[in-house]
Amino acid sequence: MEHIIRAVRADEWEKAREIRLAALQDPAAPIAFMETYEQGLAHTPDFWRERTRNAAAGVAGNQFIAEESGGRWVGTVTALVERPAAAVGFGEAARVDQTHLVGVFVRPEARGIGVTKELFRAAVDWSWSLPGSRIERVRLYVHEDNARAAAFYRRFGFAPSGESVPGPPRPSERPSDPPARELEYELWREVSR
Repeated sequence: MEHIIRAVRADEWEKAREIRLAALQDPAAPIAFMETYEQGLAHTPDFWRERTRNAAAGVAGNQFIAEESGGRWVGTVTALVERPAAAVGFGEAARVDQTHLVGVFVRPEARGIGVTKELFRAAVDWSWSLPGSRIERVRLYVHEDNARAAAFYRRFGFAPSGESVPGPPRPSERPSDPPARELEYELWREVSR
């Protein structure tokens, strides 16, 4: 499968919407995303335009996509910039300048061929290259039951930080079950010698 990895463009809101809705229909979606398909479907075109425009600006974040030669998107990841003393969308407040990877999704037919690794490489390289305050770490959260994703993150170089936050309930969760957790994984900038 031939594809390129690139940043999303501001006018691509319809493709951004389509891949997000595909992600929310994936069998792993209940433990991979904090939004349901129904919630995603309910967003207006203006919501998607603004979301894509912001992701394309490359200031507070950047969305990367894997695009086949015919123009179909087969994967995506978004890196959000988080600074100390600024509000964050999820998890603990930033202690250092960092980025937070969210919205990771690769279509089933593009899995296992390196697309996710290429998307992560683009997002991490972008993080390390940001001007101004130097980004010290990249973080993400993974549901404790999402072993496949956690294994990939470890292979890429991420390690558990020891932090966790409450996660979405498991599909089969009963009120007496312990609450599910989202585990924070982190990748620190390598120190130059």
